[in-house]
Amino acid sequence: MMKPAKPRMVAVANQKGGVGKTTTVINLAACLAEAKCPVLVVDLDPQANATSGFGLKPTPGTSLYRALLGEVFVGDLIQGTSVEGVNIIPSELDLAGAEVDVARMDVYIHCLRNALAPVRDSDAFELVILDCPPSLGILTINALAAADGVLIPMQCEYYAMEGLSVIIRLIEQIRQNGTNPTLELEGVVMTMYDGRTRLSEQVVTEVRGHFSEHVYPTVIPRSVRLSEAPSFGLPVSKYDPSSTGAVAYRRFAREFLKRMRQRHAAPAPVASVAPPAPVPPTPEPAVSPAAAPADGIAEPPPAPPA
Repeated sequence: MMKPAKPRMVAVANQKGGVGKTTTVINLAACLAEAKCPVLVVDLDPQANATSGFGLKPTPGTSLYRALLGEVFVGDLIQGTSVEGVNIIPSELDLAGAEVDVARMDVYIHCLRNALAPVRDSDAFELVILDCPPSLGILTINALAAADGVLIPMQCEYYAMEGLSVIIRLIEQIRQNGTNPTLELEGVVMTMYDGRTRLSEQVVTEVRGHFSEHVYPTVIPRSVRLSEAPSFGLPVSKYDPSSTGAVAYRRFAREFLKRMRQRHAAPAPVASVAPPAPVPPTPEPAVSPAAAPADGIAEPPPAPPA
């Protein structure tokens, strides 16, 4: 399938922290680059975890802050990373000031869209990934106003269901009020799956039952290697290519790329998606350490047949 003339812009968003959002951004980008899909990561989180996860040190003046205010050209902010095929617009702590300064501008909700216009008009990348902060502030709203689709990482736990409902409602509001009428739900990726617990399997089943084709077949397991890789400034596919996490993210990247290119080839009508009902918590049996696999990782369940 031919590469599209213009990049698709996908916001990776979930206002609930600790769901594997930035881990997904880093490892999805790296695995897509392995598949010859050039990616630009835009780190919109002032914590700069995506920046450090690619081995870059957060440096004052290198973030999108001034580009959002129209003071610098966005192309001058793009940097290479340790992964061939992945470039990044890094973040740093000063980006937190954008929450205040951007809100004072007349067209504050479209500041990011305007700043990234030269990137969207370029053919240098096939995909632009917007790594949103874990909140529903100005930066996240700007990302949703600029994006073509929203990828939602969701932790396989009870409270994550409530967070999913909130972000789905926000997507609907942004479409319906005209801010971004073509915004799509790119998909939901289940993260931090623990096969030793009944709740993980129950949450996956519930989300798949509600969102059906929007949920990617691959689920991302809990993995020690996934937790270790950022401290070395590497995606897990470079840190430990044969680990369970690396294998899962490669599989997910193939699914993501296939779906993305199909959308480019034949855009589907934008459909509304209702938020899910929360999963009632169920008691968990005690799990002894001896019951876990040797590497501490249980394999996720297979996806239901298409």
